[in-house]
Amino acid sequence: MIRPSLILLFGVTVVVLGACAPQSPLLGNPQAPYPPPTKPQVGDILHLRTGHFVSAGEMASAATDSRIIYVAETHDNPASHRVQLDLLKALAQRYPGRTAVAMEMFTPAQQDTLDAWVANALDEKNFLKLWYSSWKMDFAYYRDILNYCREAGIPIIGINAEKSMVQAVGRKDFAALTAEEQARLPTTLDPGDPYHQALTAAIFGGHMQGKPLDGFQRVQTLWDETMAGNIVRFLTSPQGDDIHLLVLAGGNHVRYGFGIPRRVFKQLPLSYTLIGNEELEVSEAKKKEAYMDVKLPNFPMPAYDYLVFTRYEELEKKDDVKLGIMLAEKEGKVIASGILPNGAAALAGVQTGDVLRRLDGEELTESFDLIYALKQKKIGEKGQLTVERGGETLLLDLTYTATPPLEEMHHKP
Repeated sequence: MIRPSLILLFGVTVVVLGACAPQSPLLGNPQAPYPPPTKPQVGDILHLRTGHFVSAGEMASAATDSRIIYVAETHDNPASHRVQLDLLKALAQRYPGRTAVAMEMFTPAQQDTLDAWVANALDEKNFLKLWYSSWKMDFAYYRDILNYCREAGIPIIGINAEKSMVQAVGRKDFAALTAEEQARLPTTLDPGDPYHQALTAAIFGGHMQGKPLDGFQRVQTLWDETMAGNIVRFLTSPQGDDIHLLVLAGGNHVRYGFGIPRRVFKQLPLSYTLIGNEELEVSEAKKKEAYMDVKLPNFPMPAYDYLVFTRYEELEKKDDVKLGIMLAEKEGKVIASGILPNGAAALAGVQTGDVLRRLDGEELTESFDLIYALKQKKIGEKGQLTVERGGETLLLDLTYTATPPLEEMHHKP
């Protein structure tokens, strides 16, 4: 009789001996070999291999024994990011001065800006220009993590692939890339992992109809191999020597271990822990908005070492100030290309074609300057907008408001 471990690990042995001895049916569920004693609740943490519930402190104590902790995230769930922050704090407290964070949200080309942020040599406004050029999620989801890195002096490492490479690989097979593009590929490239292929095919089937599967799978491979290669490059560099690394990436890059973690281990066999979260409570609106119709294959391994059960949360709602202006940029000028009726700008006398020069004394040279300045304002506050019109400079008094309701926008004042 062949032991189940041999069946899973030594396929050749099974083929040779299969004719001599019948295979036993699989015992239990390999993804959760020991069912938990009670139904998980929000706030519970389950060690999947043993079916044992642990506390946050117990998870952190065990996980920080590893050289690398991979924490999968739900990008738009604040609860997921609190798990990441708590683990980062535990790692930094255990290894002061020997901790770093690797983030999917950034690329190596942005490393100088990341270093400037950590060194407190860059303000939030200019950091946000980098953020929104590479990641579309609201900065508020990540603000606490990034601010903690800044306060504690913890290096942030950009590990993702450059957009130009993602676009090229999405269009062309690896062999069809130009010589320059091939030179920028990861040094290791394994597109044939059967589990990885099955996962990406399932995700593709859930939300990528009408696009070629092979291009999608190539991009997923590029992302995971690039991030793995950049993690290895950092940990084998003088800066990464003896560093304990927290890796923050989306669930599909971490879940089951065959995305980034296995690719790192093949190049640099260091101890690691996988941590993920599962939302037990999700509003119907969020299910319709964010959930994909994906049925994952039954993989023969647990998804994570530890699974944290959370609820799907929303960012704290904040009524943003809006001027009611459509913007255009030309030669370093921010121009009002359209005005919404009954908005703050219309009520202040702003006209189409006005050049917006300053808001409350802050110079406006690009649309982001105005957008960021308005983020700092509160509804009901007073302000002043300096505009140029027909060669004249005008100072217009504002009352900051939210965007007026649609029916008011079409109502003549």
